[in-house]
Amino acid sequence: MDSRGGDRAMTTLASPEALAAAGLAAPERLPELEAVAARYAVALTPALAALIDPNDPDDPIARQFIPDARELIRSPGEDPDPIGDEAHSPMEGIVHRYPDRVLLKVVHACAVYCRFCFRREMVGPGGLGTLSGEALDLALAYIAERPAIWETILTGGDPLVLSPRRLGEIMRRLGQIEHVKVVRLHTRLPAAEPCAVTPELIEAIMASGKTVYVALHANHPRELTATARAACARLIDAGAAMVSQTVLLKGVNDDAETLAALMRAFVETRIKPYYLHHGDLAPGTAHLRTSIAEGQTLMAALRGNLSGLAQPAYMLDIPGGYGKVPVGPNYLHGDAVADPSGKRHLYPPG
Repeated sequence: MDSRGGDRAMTTLASPEALAAAGLAAPERLPELEAVAARYAVALTPALAALIDPNDPDDPIARQFIPDARELIRSPGEDPDPIGDEAHSPMEGIVHRYPDRVLLKVVHACAVYCRFCFRREMVGPGGLGTLSGEALDLALAYIAERPAIWETILTGGDPLVLSPRRLGEIMRRLGQIEHVKVVRLHTRLPAAEPCAVTPELIEAIMASGKTVYVALHANHPRELTATARAACARLIDAGAAMVSQTVLLKGVNDDAETLAALMRAFVETRIKPYYLHHGDLAPGTAHLRTSIAEGQTLMAALRGNLSGLAQPAYMLDIPGGYGKVPVGPNYLHGDAVADPSGKRHLYPPG
């Protein structure tokens, strides 16, 4: 275990009192943290708690998971459904925004709860819960009746918190839908709780017989510990492909050095960097968001100094349900193209 954490947390910390007892929150802050916890779920696993330096008030792991009183401040433009899931949800458990893929939201619980979660109004003990058997039947029938659906994405919540039996059942049923060729699962579990990536869970993940992608959400290179990398290796060696998802967060990864270290760590773990998400307009998250211009500057710095294998796409999910678009830096300027240093060159050359 990382020396910063020692044996501080042996069970998931799921309340401000537990965080304070573990030395991760000052006791005098308990009233304000309780107010946040009354609205938004709190949970921090031992694996991630061990990475926090309690003596660093700006610790980038703590910033992601320890409640902050500013979460109760709602800024202009923030919305409980910031990416417009509801506008594209024809039934419980399904979000169908793009023609060839659907989200199947099987559970609204996570091993850890991020302070910037764009579904923070839906997840946790007071959230939407696990999809019932009847609702799951209807959702799978919806997918089966639409041959254009090529990919099904299990999300929520974190689908890997389901029991292997339950997850395996869902994957096997997806395996029976001929036109679904790819199943993707979005998760934090391999980094948040590496020991939970058991042979039984891996067997369940691979039970569909389809091409399986696991998208790992991690935001700081410290999260990719040796045990987290080993958990990812078990998944990859079993046949799953892995990609990454990262949220650009102020005070966590909004500098080129940290982002580069994170993307290199993904590649070293055999995970292809996929998306760097601009922070969504979820309520109470303004203190964690950067500007798009700041994100573009960071992406330009990565382009000039980092292997192409380690380049994510910088993406904005347009509020209102209009979909994701890349918002990285522009290299074309009329008849000129900018090189990674910013110098412009005529193209085609005159």
